[in-house]
This record gives sequence, structure tokens and C-alpha cells, in this order.
Amino acid sequence: MMRRTNPFDDFEELFERMSRQFDEMGRQFDRSGMMAQVRHEMAIDVTDHDNEIVVTVDLPGYEKEDIALSVANRTLTVEATRELDAERAEGEYLRRERRHESARRTIRLPETVDEDGASASYHNGVLTVSLPKRDIEPDDSRRIDID
Repeated sequence: MMRRTNPFDDFEELFERMSRQFDEMGRQFDRSGMMAQVRHEMAIDVTDHDNEIVVTVDLPGYEKEDIALSVANRTLTVEATRELDAERAEGEYLRRERRHESARRTIRLPETVDEDGASASYHNGVLTVSLPKRDIEPDDSRRIDID
């Protein structure tokens, strides 16, 4: 059986990427037109294993202490912020873009997870978040009365 594809899918993907890039550019400047902060897009992979969802995030240049994670309602939020030292012992900056960097990404998870069982590790700029799947049994459901 031959699978039909939409010939405009590639164009839609291109326009979505361009839209994200323009949005990102707009957030980098403050009202005066000066660069407010440098933001980085996080590259992520979400993989489905038998008993868990694993989210892998590239965050090069950040320390573990710079990263905050939260999970609620099938949504994982990853935030990373770092500030570089304002003082420099020698020389004068001709261009300075590394003063403040931040990144934030919200990921909708494909299944309900056990939030209390979530764990994360960070090694060589790669954050790995393991989220055990939560079995939803009939006992977990709530009956809703109809008025």
C-alpha cells in the first residue's frame, strides 16, 4: 500500500521554523533595541521505553546548579540560566554576547508519569530525565455524576 503525503508538509515545517526563529529574535532585544539577553533553543529527544519516558536535553555550557526541572500534568519544564562574571581583569570588550544566557522548554509528555519517581542526571552538557510511566487502573478513576 502506498502512503500518501501532503506535498505542503515541508513548507509548513519550514514556516514553523522561521516563525520560531523570528519569535526568538524578538525576545533577544529590549525596548531600546539593545540585546537584552541571549537565549538558546534546547534540542531534545523524547523516547518511549517499556516502563518509562526518557527525555534527553542538550544544555552545553551550563552547570548542574543552573538547571531547574519540574513536572506536572504530563508536562515537563526545563529551565537553565547562567550569568557570567561582569568583571574582566584585562582588556576591553569589543563585542560581548555571553553576559547572560537562559533557556526554557516545556515538553508535553505522551503519557501520564509517576511524578514522584522522576529522576535526572547531567553529564557533559547532556541532561537525561527519566519519568516512570504511571499505570492508570480503574481504582484511580473518579466517577462523575450527571446533573
